Amino acid sequence: MRVNRAWLGLVVLMLPTLLVAMDMTALLLALPRLSADLGATNVQQLWISDSYGLMVAGLVITMGTLGDRIGRRRLLMIGGAAFAVLSVVAAFATGPLMLIVARALLGVAGATLAPATLALITNMFRDERQCGRAIAIWATCQFTGGALGPVLAGFLLQHFWWGSVFLTAVPAMALLLLAGPVLLPEFRSDRAGRLDLASVGLSLAAVLLMIYGLKQLTVESAPVVPTVALVVGAAIGYAFVRRQLRLETPLLDLRLLRNRPFTAVLVGLVFAGIAMAGTGLLVTQYLQSVLGHSPVASAVLFAPMGLGVAVGTMAAPALARRVKQTTAIAGGLVGSALGSLLLVAVDGPGTLPLVMIGIAVLALGTGPLFALGTGLVVGSVPPERAGSAASMSETGNYFGGSLGFALLGVVAAVVYHSRMDGTSDSLAAAVAASRHLPAGQGADLLHTAREAFTASLHVTGVVAAVIFAGLAVLILAMRPATRTAPAALPEYEVTRS
Repeated sequence: MRVNRAWLGLVVLMLPTLLVAMDMTALLLALPRLSADLGATNVQQLWISDSYGLMVAGLVITMGTLGDRIGRRRLLMIGGAAFAVLSVVAAFATGPLMLIVARALLGVAGATLAPATLALITNMFRDERQCGRAIAIWATCQFTGGALGPVLAGFLLQHFWWGSVFLTAVPAMALLLLAGPVLLPEFRSDRAGRLDLASVGLSLAAVLLMIYGLKQLTVESAPVVPTVALVVGAAIGYAFVRRQLRLETPLLDLRLLRNRPFTAVLVGLVFAGIAMAGTGLLVTQYLQSVLGHSPVASAVLFAPMGLGVAVGTMAAPALARRVKQTTAIAGGLVGSALGSLLLVAVDGPGTLPLVMIGIAVLALGTGPLFALGTGLVVGSVPPERAGSAASMSETGNYFGGSLGFALLGVVAAVVYHSRMDGTSDSLAAAVAASRHLPAGQGADLLHTAREAFTASLHVTGVVAAVIFAGLAVLILAMRPATRTAPAALPEYEVTRS
């Protein structure tokens, strides 16, 4: 594939990458307005916001492997077309149930896009340096999209109705469908074998139940249902693993985990996701509930986190030319640990710049992990298995984010509850209670609650710093990546047009 055509193809691949990430976060600001217009209950609001991410996480494994088998460009085109149509359906939904179904189907379409784009990049750029730069751009789009989603939603909601948040995907997907067949090559395995539907069902059930359980642990007072979901999901996941190890052509080749750097980077992606999601959850609440900023203003003030990742991923290839990749990744993670520790010094409105610097430095340091680490994951396998490797990388990201919300959210809740001596379960509850108290008592309650929440932010910063420091040690202990011997792999078909 000519170099110029490859870079033009990368521009096309940036569109679905950016939009899938934006769709994960853009609805946060639109949810109150669309819920009021559609008359959605609290439970329906939860499913409107979560159904998309749950389906993406549950099907990304299947779609990554399916692309290897039926053709990555073909799967990308199908997913792009479905995403455009379903975005229109979601924008003009007439009721909560219709929107929930549309969002879930959007998640199915979104699951085809992320692993297909990353796998195509590894095949379009065979030069190691160019491939590293392309993956860095891909990672930049992914995390910049997540940061820009609320900002764009805030702008659209000031001028248009809530459905405009969904319609932004349509012109971008139309361009993908027009330019993709011209600029993107097709890649598929010639003897992939049939898709094992039992493995598809097991992987979907395991991921959905476990992520649902993790999410619900942070919002339900009684942990029985989430705990049962986690236990059942883990049991189904165990059955899925056993089945993959027995199959000649598994849905997910778990033998890739024998590669030490592959496994180490996957662990890094999961735990970095935990630290980033947990600190993001606490910082956004701090900006709104403690410092009193509006949702739109908080989204803008929080943007340095996404932009920090973007800068870090873009700078990673240049950094890797000067030092070893493992050194660059570990050095970045040390920087993330220091950024996390800056949050420990946050206390009051005067420290807002410290919050923004802390999350920017934290995110900047993760850039080499997401750019170079993703390259190490897909570089540890032959091109034929890039889709499977990419799906494992994406699944690690989703699991990390869900674990971060659940685990660090619980830690923060415990700290807050203990600081309030059991008189309040959350800062939101304290704010609501203060409105029904005399002015003096209400002010005292708010002051105490905000101090307790600030303490929980401090603890989250310390936990995140420990996670990043531990990951730096893990990455430094990696051996250089090696590719699996291609002799044992199925034949590979490449179609250039």
